Amino acid sequence: MAGVVLTITSGKGGVGKTTTSANLGTALAMAGQRVVVVDADLGLRNLDIIMGLESRIVYNVVDVIEERCPLHQALVKDKRVDELYLLPASQTRDKTAITPDQMMSVCQELQQIADYVLIDSPAGIESGFRNAVAPATEVLIVTTPEVSALRDADKVIYLLERDVGIAPRLVINRYNPRLVRRRDMLSSQDILDILSIDLIGIVPDDDSIVISTNKGRPVALDREIYVSQAYHNIAQRILGYNVPLMRFQEIGWRERLRRAFGL
Repeated sequence: MAGVVLTITSGKGGVGKTTTSANLGTALAMAGQRVVVVDADLGLRNLDIIMGLESRIVYNVVDVIEERCPLHQALVKDKRVDELYLLPASQTRDKTAITPDQMMSVCQELQQIADYVLIDSPAGIESGFRNAVAPATEVLIVTTPEVSALRDADKVIYLLERDVGIAPRLVINRYNPRLVRRRDMLSSQDILDILSIDLIGIVPDDDSIVISTNKGRPVALDREIYVSQAYHNIAQRILGYNVPLMRFQEIGWRERLRRAFGL
């Protein structure tokens, strides 16, 4: 049975989370998996723009649920990567147009044709969150190293463990080692100490992500770009491979000398 992976944002990182969904879907497909990325953010559709597929949408997930078209007709194939598809959200309907049972049914059908179903969750913890989490077998929480985002992430982790019984894994987004060295940003270890969940990947803050998002071309498509490797590493960990985390220079040269001499 195919895995259903849900990405959830915390704090003000909604677009960053959607960018993560697009790039993880791309990286998994480039690794030879058949992937369907589902935009569960009804009324605020953005995933199609980030994937560069907005001009090819005819039907959406609500059309499938209300039986205006079969599921295969609503899937939008990415022409740049074999076996990568998008199931878009509706721009004209809100989150009440779908129930958790209906989302379960759609994802169960997708599991018959895909290796991975990747759901891009809407922001918040209301009905849209409940719809998106219902079919999930694995959850990734995407957060930035900001105190307010971490507070939100902690709340989502609590709800997932209490109500769903899923232990989520963490993606740290927009990580800036320079700010960490200046002690103007929480380090990855600080974040793990606060949230107490497993870390699956760190995505560094990089202008390439903004540029690729505006162009509708996921940065994961370009393996030669440094930040692209972060998404491919996360994809490999989802597939079960033991891939080391990317290393960042989080301490300055003075501190490295102090540690080298045991001071």
